[in-house]
Amino acid sequence: MKVILKADIKGVGKKGEIINASDGYARNFLFPKKLAVEANNENILELKAKQDAVKYQKDQEKEKAKQIAEKLSKIILKIKVKAGENGKIFGGVSAKEIAQELENQYKIVVDKKKIDLKETIKTLGMQVVEIKLFEGVTGKLKVDVITE
Repeated sequence: MKVILKADIKGVGKKGEIINASDGYARNFLFPKKLAVEANNENILELKAKQDAVKYQKDQEKEKAKQIAEKLSKIILKIKVKAGENGKIFGGVSAKEIAQELENQYKIVVDKKKIDLKETIKTLGMQVVEIKLFEGVTGKLKVDVITE
C-alpha cells in the first residue's frame, strides 16, 4: 500500500515522502498514530501543493538574500574602537558588534550567527567578512576598524 508520511520515521522515511508499506503496518500502526495517510489522488495533490508552496517560499528567500548580498558588497562598515599606540585593539570586534553596527548604520538586519568570523578582529584597518545569508548565497562585507 502506498502511503504519504506525515512525520519523520526512523528507518522508514522522512515527512512528505511517498513509500510502500505493508497493509498491516499501515492500518495498524501508521494510520492510527496519524503518522501517514493513504496515497490517493486527493492526498497526492495536496502534498504537491505544499511542496510547491515551500519551493516558492525558498525561492523568494533566496532572491531576497541575493539582493542583500549585492547591497553588502557596496558597503564599507566603519566601526570605531579604542586602540593602543601600536594599532592593537582593546578587546576586539565580534560578530555581534558587526551585526549591531550594520543594523544601526544601514538598517540591514543580519543574524550574528550567519557572520563567518573565524576569530574576533583585533587589528585596525580593512577586513573582508563573509556573511552566509542563505544556502549557496554569501555576501562579502568590508569592515573598516578605526580608532575613536
